Amino acid sequence: FNCAFRAGAVMGFSLCGLAILILYGLCMIYRDTWTIIGNDGNRWIDYKLVFETVAGFGLGGSTIAMFGRVGGGIFTKAADVGADLSGKVIGLKGGKKLDEDSPY
Repeated sequence: FNCAFRAGAVMGFSLCGLAILILYGLCMIYRDTWTIIGNDGNRWIDYKLVFETVAGFGLGGSTIAMFGRVGGGIFTKAADVGADLSGKVIGLKGGKKLDEDSPY
């Protein structure tokens, strides 16, 4: 349990840290994209457009996560069918076949 818990914590913190770094980089790119430089050399940043763009980025991430969840259900169904076939076709030694949801 301890090893699995630590491994999960490392992956979780790595994923969140990487996501924050990417989001920071995108904010810097969007800030430079929506910057207007006046004739006198002053920079004017349209923060409303920057944060609308970041919100769109978040909406796209949520949509991809939703479709990933639906796709995961498809892969789970395929794995379930594969497990049923291996239990019914291959079975155990001595010609015994496995029942549905058998613990063996």
